[in-house]
Amino acid sequence: MSEHDTNLYGTVHGGVVMKLIDDAAAAAAGRHAGVPAVTVSVEEMTFLAPVRAGDLLTVRAQVDHTGRTSMDVSVIVTAERWNLTGPVTRAATAHLVFVAIDADGQPHRVPALHPASPVDRLRQRQAQARRADRSAHTNE
Repeated sequence: MSEHDTNLYGTVHGGVVMKLIDDAAAAAAGRHAGVPAVTVSVEEMTFLAPVRAGDLLTVRAQVDHTGRTSMDVSVIVTAERWNLTGPVTRAATAHLVFVAIDADGQPHRVPALHPASPVDRLRQRQAQARRADRSAHTNE
């Protein structure tokens, strides 16, 4: 992150981090779907620690659950100083929903997700719970 990314407090603008999160999540969703994917919603975004100019950020996104055309994606952002060894700090987490689209911008079916590890199966169950919660609030 550079000085151009900072706010008046000397920390990186949340919007800069949000863009990185959305970009990484879109890449993960698009790779899984094999077609472009667009953001439907940001279900949750939590900033856990400030990011400063000079920090190196790592943004990791993973598809946790798939529907017919939609995908739930989780993202973890970590930060570390560019010139020091350790510590790595978890700076932000987020959960987003994407829809795969075809060349005409219409929803496109996505492949089913087959979680391999116990951790992946847990992430899928958590995403299913978030999806059920979304449905319950939509029908109110």
